[in-house]
Parts: sequence; C-alpha cells; structure tokens
Amino acid sequence: MSSQIHPSAIIHPTAELGADVRIDPYVVVGADTKIGDGTFLETHCVIQANTEIGKNNHIHPNAVIGGEPQHAAFKGERTFTRIGDNNIIRECVTIHRGTVQGVQETVIGSGCMFMAYSHIAHDCKIGDHVILANAVQLAGHVEVGRNVTISGMSAVQQFIRIGEYSFLGGASGYKLDVPPFMLAHGVRGMLFGPNLIGLKRNGFDSAACKALKKAYKIIFRSGLTKEQSLAQVEEELPGIPQVARLVSFIRESKNGVVPDHKQRCANGH
Repeated sequence: MSSQIHPSAIIHPTAELGADVRIDPYVVVGADTKIGDGTFLETHCVIQANTEIGKNNHIHPNAVIGGEPQHAAFKGERTFTRIGDNNIIRECVTIHRGTVQGVQETVIGSGCMFMAYSHIAHDCKIGDHVILANAVQLAGHVEVGRNVTISGMSAVQQFIRIGEYSFLGGASGYKLDVPPFMLAHGVRGMLFGPNLIGLKRNGFDSAACKALKKAYKIIFRSGLTKEQSLAQVEEELPGIPQVARLVSFIRESKNGVVPDHKQRCANGH
C-alpha cells in the first residue's frame, strides 16, 4: 500500500517518508525529518526539523513534535528529537528537541501514550510503555523509566529521574527522584509504598512484591540512616533483582529521593 498524502500538506524536500504513511490535510513536516512506515499524521500537526519518528505512530491534531527548546541559551543549534515505534501522541502534545547544553537530543521510546496537552521538554529521555495523562508537564533533562504512569496535571522539575514501573498520582509535583516500583502522590510528591497493582499487572510475582514491601519499610520507615537502611536491605534481601535495583537507584540519586508520606523529613530520605 502506498502512502496517502493530502495535497494541502507541506512536506519539506529533505523529509524522508516510509511506506504506508498517511498524512492528513494541513500537516507540516520540516527539514531533515524521517517518518517511519505506517505512521499516521492527523490534520494540523507539525513535525519540526531534525525529528526522527519510527513505525506505526499515531500523531493527533495540533501536536507539535521537535519544536525548538524553551531554553534561554538556545541559539538555533542543530539538535534532535528521536521517537520510537507504536506511540500514540494526542491533541496539542508538545515535544521539544535537545540542546547543546544537554545531550543534544530528546529521546522517546516505543509503545507510549502521551495524552492531550502533555509536554516533554528538551533533553528528556522517556522509556518504553510510558503513559503521560492529560497536561502532564516534564521539564528539561527529565528521565522516565519504562512502564511508568504519570497522572493528569502533574509536573516534574528539571533533571529529575522517575524510576521504572512507578505510578505518580494526579496534580502532583516532583522536585526529587521517584524510585522504581513505587507509588507516589501529593502536591509535593511523597511515597505511599510499592506500586503493587501496577507490578502485578506487569507480571511481577508475589515474592518480588513482598520483598519490595519489606525493603520499603526498612528504607523509609525504620528510622535508620540511608546507608544503614540500604545495607540492611542488602543483607536481608539478597539476590532479588528488583530490590537490588531499588537500592542502586537510591544510592545513585544526585537529587535525593521523594520521602515517605509518614516520614517526610526523617533521615534525609
């Protein structure tokens, strides 16, 4: 099947279009872009320069992909936006390309859904199967792990990391890292234990869930210092990959991690 391109669409001569691409009326596709096989660009969406979009993506009306970063130091340098396969990008989503001050590219994985009016700023890195609900706002340099859900109208500060398989509640704000496998919520985001429902839906067995629950209690509710609690977890729960990942994420955090809702200021967590 050949591509279907409406005559009113504006396609830059340097754009590369894959097979079976559908482009609706009044779409604009900029210079040095690549649109993968089977991708559908709905009316009035804009694909800006230096954007690579993989296969079977569906981009809805008025989305703007690969726009210039909202960064005061940006001077028009050549930077990039790279998007994987099978993503759904809904109405009025904005995704900005990278900066030379950062990693020069914004990278989106595959199988994601970005709901209406969500925003992904420059130099972000988004893993596979991420859901951003309506009006979620990610500042620059944010990293989001795979299988994360961020509920509507939440905001994440620049340089924050959101660990894989975590769930962030709606109308929340995050200025500290959210560890993997966790449930977070609140105007100033706080932890409420492991994301057990999400973990079970994604095939985590009961042993892994129980181990994460125990690790959470030791790290966030034992009253021990961070290093004492992490050492105790390593001693009591060896050989469990999810627990080891949780411990390494907390140790590697440069920003500090979101606290437990009962112990917000305790022990420096």
